Amino acid sequence: MEQLLPSAAARTMTTAKNTAQSSEIAGDRAPRDIRKTALDPDFWYPVAKSKDLKSGKALGVRFGGEPIVLVRPKTGNPFALEDRCAHRQIPLHVGQVSGDSIKCGYHGWSFGRDGRCTSVPYLDLCTMKPNCVRSYPCREAYGLVFVFPGDAAKAETIAFPEVPRASDPNYKTRYLDGRIDCHWSFMHENLMDMNHQFLHRRIMGGVKTIFLGVRHGKDWIEADYSFRRASGKQPLGEKFILGKRPAADPGDRDLMTVRTEYPYQTLRFWTAGSEHPVLDLWNVYIPQDKKQHSNHTYSLIMIRRPAIPGLINLLWPVIVWFTKDIFAEDRWICELEQAAFDAQGEDRNQEIFPAIRELRRVLVDNGRPIEP
Repeated sequence: MEQLLPSAAARTMTTAKNTAQSSEIAGDRAPRDIRKTALDPDFWYPVAKSKDLKSGKALGVRFGGEPIVLVRPKTGNPFALEDRCAHRQIPLHVGQVSGDSIKCGYHGWSFGRDGRCTSVPYLDLCTMKPNCVRSYPCREAYGLVFVFPGDAAKAETIAFPEVPRASDPNYKTRYLDGRIDCHWSFMHENLMDMNHQFLHRRIMGGVKTIFLGVRHGKDWIEADYSFRRASGKQPLGEKFILGKRPAADPGDRDLMTVRTEYPYQTLRFWTAGSEHPVLDLWNVYIPQDKKQHSNHTYSLIMIRRPAIPGLINLLWPVIVWFTKDIFAEDRWICELEQAAFDAQGEDRNQEIFPAIRELRRVLVDNGRPIEP
């Protein structure tokens, strides 16, 4: 993306037409209620941090209300199964990992990584019809464990998410994850709409948002922003992340680009005149219940290392504190939005911002109806 970056002023001119088109496309149609839209399961989704899945152990997770057990044998790659024993529906994650299989904690039935029952301790398995549980394609990358919860036949054809800076030695990664009791679409809107800086006034001080324009396609949308300080001082956490501003041409400015490329979301921040982003954020929101009114957010915050070796390690506690507080405020406000939806039974938002109107189209058009 860096190779395509002109100045912020030029990007503003090239996106003005797209901004107008977004308003027309989003329009005042009556599509499916966005809060009653399910995330398309035919993508690769992280469901756990790698460090939380210990060797020789199992871990229970969820996607859209469906229970999944992650299993890490002492040798070999992790695998994922439906978290229900075919016998008595007991969660398999309370069982025992044995070799390349997991034993149910009730009667000891064993299931291999393909979901097939490989052993029933008290019966000759050959005399039984096959008893299987569903298996999920599973991969591990970027310090996360991913599953493909949709049609397994599509797993090889759907692109795995690319997060190159997660392994770039020029960046240090902060993992941020936690449950948020709101529909996943609220999280997409929260990050895409940088006009909500007033929410963070206690932490950030007075920040004026400058909207530069929006571009979009069938399954993606991105918006550009810049900022200026209207009052107060720059907080230490932000100062440590963004670092010292390099020299820049008059009229050049900091640039933030927020992109939803369904179902993932990114935020990149370039200081004025910089070639590489000083901040690269990758987010995905995993629905937990069948109504998808709660989600588990996984974030990789990749921060470019300063020129002084080891300095970022000294600053890291302040960065952790700063990002944690921002995340906490976003969680609080999105859960209040969900509470309003629950009380009203429908989405009544009076949305006027072009980027959010177009974002909603992307999320609804690429999602699925929530099944009753």
